[in-house]
Amino acid sequence: MAKISEKSRAVTLVLGLVLGMFGGHRFYVGKIGTGLLMLCTAGGLGIWYLIDNIMIASGAFRDAQGLLITRWDPEQGELAGMPQELMDELYALRTEVNELHERVDFAERLLSDRSGAGEETKASLKPGREP
Repeated sequence: MAKISEKSRAVTLVLGLVLGMFGGHRFYVGKIGTGLLMLCTAGGLGIWYLIDNIMIASGAFRDAQGLLITRWDPEQGELAGMPQELMDELYALRTEVNELHERVDFAERLLSDRSGAGEETKASLKPGREP
């Protein structure tokens, strides 16, 4: 398992969004050289800025020591003490809940489509109206 940086992903992301054009997030994680480059090039004319923010948000950004910055709150600690079986079960449960959510959304859309069509049919079948 890769070692994880002590830097906060939340702070890095906020700095990246607010001061990213000037390399603020890179100074925070210890990448002074590339921070200065971003400062001089206005975030690589915005391209470097955009790529860095996507990488920070996805958890793929690294600090100066090459450690991943993945923890939103470093003070909270890591879930390293959790057994892998429990982590696998949590992932499977999360997947099942997401699938159930998608099915419920689909059923709701289906029911709303049917109820709208049913009202039109009822209105056309009222006495005195031609279908």
